[in-house]
Amino acid sequence: MFTQRYGDEALDASLLLVVLTRFLPPDDPRVRNTVLAIADELTEDGLVLRYRVHETDDGLSGEEGTFTICSFWLVSAPVEIGEVGRAKRLCERLLSFASPLLLYAEEIEPRSGRHLGNFPQAFTHLALINAVVHVIRAEEEADSSGMFQPANAPM
Repeated sequence: MFTQRYGDEALDASLLLVVLTRFLPPDDPRVRNTVLAIADELTEDGLVLRYRVHETDDGLSGEEGTFTICSFWLVSAPVEIGEVGRAKRLCERLLSFASPLLLYAEEIEPRSGRHLGNFPQAFTHLALINAVVHVIRAEEEADSSGMFQPANAPM
């Protein structure tokens, strides 16, 4: 499993980009373990924290909300490692947090659904599009072949 920095145990959601940018293949056990660890240990009510602020001295005080872009990365990354059902469930949950204008902020407070930070956040919407495309392609692939294969072309 990969961590925020060498010799540390802290997770960082940016590690989801290892599989999404094809830095390493999705069948690498370290990639799979990292994606699953982030899903299990770096989430609040299913939404992804960038990192746990009490584990990382980033020079900032206070708490952070969950990062919407990272949450959409956590839809795409499980698709890459074959966890399509998990990805689809999270995608549906994230879509339920859209504002009345169907826009997303930089962060979401998971218990209230309140949007925090920059609004609307363009990068979040790019991750949304990629996440939905990942899920749709995986479902189409499963329908045509009877089983899922990770996407051939990077998003």
